[in-house]
Amino acid sequence: MDVFKHEQSAKGPSLFLLSKWNVGNVAAGFTGRQGGVSEGPWQSFNMGLHVGDNAEHVVANRKRLADAIGWPFEAWTCAEQVHGNQIFTVTAQQKGSGSVSLDDVLANCDAIITNESNILLTSFYADCVPLYFYDEEHGAIGLAHAGWKGTVGEIAARTAEAMAGAYGTRPEALKAAIGPSIGGCCYEVDGVVIERIDALLQKLSIDRKAEEAFIIRDGGGKAHIDLKQINRQIMIKAGILPSNIELTEWCTGCRRDLFFSHRMEGAPTGRMASWIGMHKEVKDEYISQE
Repeated sequence: MDVFKHEQSAKGPSLFLLSKWNVGNVAAGFTGRQGGVSEGPWQSFNMGLHVGDNAEHVVANRKRLADAIGWPFEAWTCAEQVHGNQIFTVTAQQKGSGSVSLDDVLANCDAIITNESNILLTSFYADCVPLYFYDEEHGAIGLAHAGWKGTVGEIAARTAEAMAGAYGTRPEALKAAIGPSIGGCCYEVDGVVIERIDALLQKLSIDRKAEEAFIIRDGGGKAHIDLKQINRQIMIKAGILPSNIELTEWCTGCRRDLFFSHRMEGAPTGRMASWIGMHKEVKDEYISQE
C-alpha cells in the first residue's frame, strides 16, 4: 500500500491521506480529481482558482475538502506559486489568505511554513511535486511546490533551512514526504531543463552511474526526469535522514482517472491540492480503496 492511502466515501471527494502522519495532531494529504462540483475540463474536484474554472465551484470544492478532513474552511491558507524557491512564514495574521480569492493570496512564494495550530497550509498541482515537512520536536510544519524550476532551485532544502531559522528545526529530526506527482515514466524534457538538471545532479555529487535513477536519456536530446527522486536527494543533502522521508509511487501522468495532469491533458485542466495542518484529525468515515 502506498504511503498516500487512497480513500473515498460514497458521497465524498477522493483523498490520498499521508497515513503515517495522520495521527495525533497532524493532518496531511492530497486530493484526487473526483467528488467535486466543477464542470467541463475542470471536472470535478478542481482546487485551483487560477485555471479558468468558475470561482464559486472552486470555493465549493475547497469547502468540501475542509469538511471531509474535519477542518474549518476559515483555516485554509495558500500561496501564489510562481515556480520559484521563496518561502513565506505564516502567522495567525495570514490565516485564511487565498481561500476564496487570488486578491489576498500569499504573493510570490512556493513554500509556506508555520508553527501555528489551526492553520491549514495548502498548495496546488497538476504534475508538480508536493513536498511536506513536519517538525514534531518544535511543533512546526511546511509545504512546498516543486516543479522543475523549484527543484533546481532546491526549494526542499530552502524550506528545511527556513524552518531551522524560524523554529530551530534540526534536519536530522525533520520528517518529510513527497506526494503524488508526475513520474519519470511520463515526464519527458529537453534543452534547458536537461542542462539545469545536469548541473543540479553535479552539485548534489550524483555520479554518472547513479544518476540513471534520476534521468534516462534517449540519445536524441530528450530525457525522462524523475523529479520525486531528485527532490529526495535534495532532502538528504540538506540533512534529512533517508528513513524520515516518505515517498509515494502515485504518478499523475499514468493515473489520469485519479489525478489531473497538465502534461498529459494540456490546458485547461484542474488542480489537486496538498494540505497539512496541526491540531486536527482527519475524519475516519472513509472507505479504503486498495
